[in-house]
Amino acid sequence: MIISQTPLRISFFGGGTDFRGFYAQEPGMVLSSAIDKYIFVTIKERFDEKIRVGYTRTELVDSVDEVEHDLVRECLRRTGITHGVEINTMADIPSEGSGLGSSSTVTVGLLHAMNMYLGAPKEHAALAREACEVEIGVLKKPIGVQDQYIAAYGGQRVLQFCPDGQVGVESVRMEQRVARQLNQNLMLFYTNVARKAESVLSEQRDNIADRRSILREMKRMVSVGRAALEQGALDDFGLLLNDAWQLKKQLASKVSNTQIDDLYNAAMRAGALGGKITGAGGGGFLLLYCPREKQDAVRDTLPHLPELPFHLERDGTKIIFNYRR
Repeated sequence: MIISQTPLRISFFGGGTDFRGFYAQEPGMVLSSAIDKYIFVTIKERFDEKIRVGYTRTELVDSVDEVEHDLVRECLRRTGITHGVEINTMADIPSEGSGLGSSSTVTVGLLHAMNMYLGAPKEHAALAREACEVEIGVLKKPIGVQDQYIAAYGGQRVLQFCPDGQVGVESVRMEQRVARQLNQNLMLFYTNVARKAESVLSEQRDNIADRRSILREMKRMVSVGRAALEQGALDDFGLLLNDAWQLKKQLASKVSNTQIDDLYNAAMRAGALGGKITGAGGGGFLLLYCPREKQDAVRDTLPHLPELPFHLERDGTKIIFNYRR
């Protein structure tokens, strides 16, 4: 039995510049962090030739082509596993529509576990690249390429997407004291709205040509935000999140709505300095930067929203159990 553990993520700045429609013409850039909420993938040999897949439902089939879970099916095809396995996925949070990159986290975790099962483990760069090929190349999902890389590498990273398809991965160098304070000042609330990201992302992708100037400004904020973190100017970082959110809402019509705007504005009045809806928008989790002394006031303002305590994660995808008979 093999078990992989792969982190979810929160993206701070630059989302949208990781679409090929943007970075094919000029480099894109994103500032993102893994968090200590995970998707676990298990794979083990079966006593028969069937394939069993367990997630929110259970499939028991005779061939890869019959697997309905598209990510599992295409990862099986990618790795060449054809029969006699049992695969399960388990998530720490709602696995669909969270805005925390769960689809790409599942894909990276599947590829990591399957390759280890075959005795042919792959490096983080290869796992991320293959996850992009599965999701975008094969399944034609209207997504960018940031989530696969932060899930694979973990940590707090600046990711640069080049016109030739190369992806640069750099660490954000924060003092431990600053990293702890940043963690203390970040809050996540579930909006109680799970949404399909694809409709939002499809519109966003189609709007790239008309929104290129906005995307360039969002990309510029990556360097500004990184500098704020490395210099310990955390409140400046929080204020910049607010500026980025105002830009992000212009990328597609469904990024925000009246309900989300009301929640966000209430949190800002209570003392938050900035924030955003994670992922595509439209629902999922609300990320807030708020000084600790104001956090109880924010909680009192949003009493109906479940809060998700979390920490920034240092590690990317990893194998946490590897037992072979």
